[in-house]
Amino acid sequence: MRIIFIGAPGTGKGTQAQWITDKYNIPKISTGDILRNETLKKTELSKKIKKIISCGKLINDNIVIQLIRKRIKEKDCNQGFLLDGFPRTVNQANAIEKINVKIDCIIEFSLTEKLILERIRGRRIHIESGRIYHIIFNPPIVENKDNITGQPLIIRDDDKEEKIKKRIKEYKKFTIPLIKYYRHTAKLNNIKYYKIDASYTTLEIKKNIENIIKNNVLK
Repeated sequence: MRIIFIGAPGTGKGTQAQWITDKYNIPKISTGDILRNETLKKTELSKKIKKIISCGKLINDNIVIQLIRKRIKEKDCNQGFLLDGFPRTVNQANAIEKINVKIDCIIEFSLTEKLILERIRGRRIHIESGRIYHIIFNPPIVENKDNITGQPLIIRDDDKEEKIKKRIKEYKKFTIPLIKYYRHTAKLNNIKYYKIDASYTTLEIKKNIENIIKNNVLK
């Protein structure tokens, strides 16, 4: 089962990815998580990535593709994976095709910019696991504490409003052409493509995705 989630920051991709990875025992591969882990290393590449992220810009395709290729070759991806936020460009999509990775399903999360800003302002992260909470839509049991470990939750630096707006601008520039590309090529490559309204509740979206997986991916 190989699934791609496409959508702007704050549309709920990460929240939905969590239950899918737990239920189906496949890893969530997030460009953001991979890049943040890379910045913890003391290499020239990590310094370069850190500088680009601090400016609120998207990482160069060659770097991202290199890291994703390496990740999907790991043993835990043998039974499938969920790509959260990758590919973000047509060039990245072509790179996936060139290494003969068969994608079963693409789910696009659609949300207005106004709601995206509201969602991200309330987002809180458990940095070690990548678990995502929201102070209104998905609050932790104890305020500002991770449900599993009890460790503090944080607001990511790139979730601050000025950087959110930059990320949305970058998203529109690069990912909207990708959506058009996938809508056009999905039938040719026998890939199921779905667009869901991300303004619904977390539970409603979960039920929608469960039906998509059950009826179209696991058949």
